[in-house]
Amino acid sequence: MKKREFQNRTKLFALRIVCLYNALETKGGAAKVIGKQMLRSGTSVGANYRAACLGKSERDFLNKMKICEEEADETIYWLELLIDSHIMVLSELSSLLDEARQITAILTSAVKTTRGKLER
Repeated sequence: MKKREFQNRTKLFALRIVCLYNALETKGGAAKVIGKQMLRSGTSVGANYRAACLGKSERDFLNKMKICEEEADETIYWLELLIDSHIMVLSELSSLLDEARQITAILTSAVKTTRGKLER
């Protein structure tokens, strides 16, 4: 996948997270707290990926990609928590959760590949 394509994909993901956050605003209490955490991690994936693409070196790129990976994985956690706490049902979040898992897998692969290059 090309940089620009993945930048667009992570931006669309962030927009979906924003929409979900807005929908959670009406649910009150725990939904708001979880929603804010999800909003922070879910929107930071794309922002950090853009920063990684501007990395000054392979090491800088790797460090920023690791941040992306962590934020994407954290977003999965918050989405799962929304489901497990019965604030949302799986059918409402399955597509977004799947996208979060795919993005995390792509980032994990990129981190491993970059780490391998640096170790050679």
